Amino acid sequence: MWREICKDYETHGRRLSDPAFVSLAIYRYGRWAMQRENRVLRWFANKLYGLLCILILNVTKVWIPPSVKLGEDFHIIHAEGSLSIHPEVVIGDRCGVMHNVTIGTNMGPGAPKIGDDVFIGVNSTVLGRIRIGNRVRIGANTAVSTNVPDDSIVVGSPARIYPNLPIFAQKAKKPKGDA
Repeated sequence: MWREICKDYETHGRRLSDPAFVSLAIYRYGRWAMQRENRVLRWFANKLYGLLCILILNVTKVWIPPSVKLGEDFHIIHAEGSLSIHPEVVIGDRCGVMHNVTIGTNMGPGAPKIGDDVFIGVNSTVLGRIRIGNRVRIGANTAVSTNVPDDSIVVGSPARIYPNLPIFAQKAKKPKGDA
């Protein structure tokens, strides 16, 4: 837990007052509390977690339940609005999330599974039992409710999925002598 909190501290600007860092520290503590084997210690730790949620998370508006599975280097880019994540969500490594994002259910069972190296733009929603592939970019104000393949760009409401723009791949493959 402490190693992860220290990494979050570095990622979020080395400021103890940063709302993203504070919210992630509470999430990490909640996960730690939930995993205690001793019933009495788990009970006390969970009560303290509940108190922290009431006092602090209502101010930061970043809701990450301790049952969420976050990969390494999860980054809340701006914690100025709200962030709400469903308890069953699984998020891969190096995911960046902007403010006013909802990741959760679509009035049914199941929650999203998000791959590695994903960016989720401001005011976006990712809903339902869907899978977001690796290296996906979700644009601002996008409502995603279908599976998204790897290396895609997703924009709009409802979401339109674009494969990674091939023009950039072609430019990268051209030899330097060609004009």
